[in-house]
Amino acid sequence: MLDTAGYTPRLRSVYADTIRPAMKEEFGYKNDMMIPRLEKIVLNIGCGAEAVKDSKKAKSAQDDLTLIAGQKAVVTKAKKSIAGFRVREDMPLGAKVTLRGDRMYEFLDRLITIALPRVRDFRGVSGKSFDGRGNYAMGMKEHIVFPEIDFDKVDETWGLDIVIATTAKTDAEAKALLKHFNMPFNS
Repeated sequence: MLDTAGYTPRLRSVYADTIRPAMKEEFGYKNDMMIPRLEKIVLNIGCGAEAVKDSKKAKSAQDDLTLIAGQKAVVTKAKKSIAGFRVREDMPLGAKVTLRGDRMYEFLDRLITIALPRVRDFRGVSGKSFDGRGNYAMGMKEHIVFPEIDFDKVDETWGLDIVIATTAKTDAEAKALLKHFNMPFNS
């Protein structure tokens, strides 16, 4: 899929050609290595109570996340037993995948240009979801907004956590970086 020789994702080219010089000028970086860049994107689906009742739900979430990411997702398991939730140690509870390099840029491109505009009543993503160290976290109520998911074959809609890790030192730098990538902030 992404293994074609000489292929560069669109957003990687945009970052190299326009975003890096704009960020250098905007924040007055003296060294090119100081310019913030994307480090990784982590996607996570937690099945919760459904996975406790039916262990196949975690496998279903893993398959859907693999389709969305274009890279095999791993099943997340409970670290310890919690009797109140009927959770046992090593019970599958969800799936996660970490994207880096070209796959990360491809996913961010699909997220911004295709998936977010397909969200019902979409008014932009929160501009306050930074962690203080330049990382951005957001959640989606339904994973079916991605075009890779066939709506007719979905047995259950999952929520999707998306964490975008950057090398930015402050939230202002990270927000400026994501704004240059056309992330639709509402504030």
